[in-house]
Amino acid sequence: MDTTVTTGTEDSVWGGGNRPLNASYGKMMMWFFIVSDALTFSGFLVSYGFSRFKFIETWPIADEVFTHVPFFHGNYPMYYVAFMTFILIMSSVTMVLAVDAGHKMMQKKVILYMFLTVIGGAIFVGSQAWEWATFIKGDYGAVETKGGRILQFVDAETGERAALADFAKTLPEERVEHMKNQGVWFQGEGYKTSFSLNEVVEGFKATPNILIRTETINEEGEKTVLNRQESLSKLSQAMQVVEGANLIHNEYGSRLFADFFFFITGFHGFHVFSGVVINIIIFFNVILGTYERRGHYEMVEKVGLYWHFVDLVWVFVFTFFYLV
Repeated sequence: MDTTVTTGTEDSVWGGGNRPLNASYGKMMMWFFIVSDALTFSGFLVSYGFSRFKFIETWPIADEVFTHVPFFHGNYPMYYVAFMTFILIMSSVTMVLAVDAGHKMMQKKVILYMFLTVIGGAIFVGSQAWEWATFIKGDYGAVETKGGRILQFVDAETGERAALADFAKTLPEERVEHMKNQGVWFQGEGYKTSFSLNEVVEGFKATPNILIRTETINEEGEKTVLNRQESLSKLSQAMQVVEGANLIHNEYGSRLFADFFFFITGFHGFHVFSGVVINIIIFFNVILGTYERRGHYEMVEKVGLYWHFVDLVWVFVFTFFYLV
């Protein structure tokens, strides 16, 4: 049987060469990078999902963790994170407009839309840095038991979280800090919390309306609040005071939550920061007329592919960490 070789459009598309599917080498390499990076992010998010499913009964509730808004005091769950997400998505829209203007060889519009994209990315990176700082600093404080469990405090009258400063006593304890002008040096002193464990315990005993809330989530989807007697018994197991979150301690709950948060959002933030730097370089090249002389704006399109990928990844990160 004779083999018939198909010619025409299909043959020209799949015929190989250095432009398969009529895509330049640069575009193909960008797509290869995006696919490989997507697999990396997928692995991170799958690991996060597995850990959360395994420790679902003690996993921190996002609405109680991400409640801060810059320059405002109060409980605003997810408001600022939603704002960050909106800014990043809008920067993807301006990137689309920049690419479209590049196809039409409209330099001034490319400059405008690239500028807006850079501004949107910079706002997102700055917002993420602020969120990190707030997460690390903490706001209420808690205590950690011998088994590594976090005990938070609530006001029995209002049902709201109680900060350590609301009830902890100031005791005349000896606390020497490093003072350069006095030549006093210490090794291994490390970070000191605002209150010692004794100050928290004594303040708790003297304030009958303060109760302890454990990490365990009840059937109503809320953290379990103990009665006064149970709270006193549980507090006896406390080993240290915890303020904020880091890779070792986490006042919001499971340490794994903080580990994944820092790693995944940090990895994504690095991608956004890199994208902002690249966009700035492309922005100035557009101003200098580099792509006008080349006769095309393919470089804008290639960096646009990367930027859309970064935005898409954030949609999944936002869903996993903040919504689910």
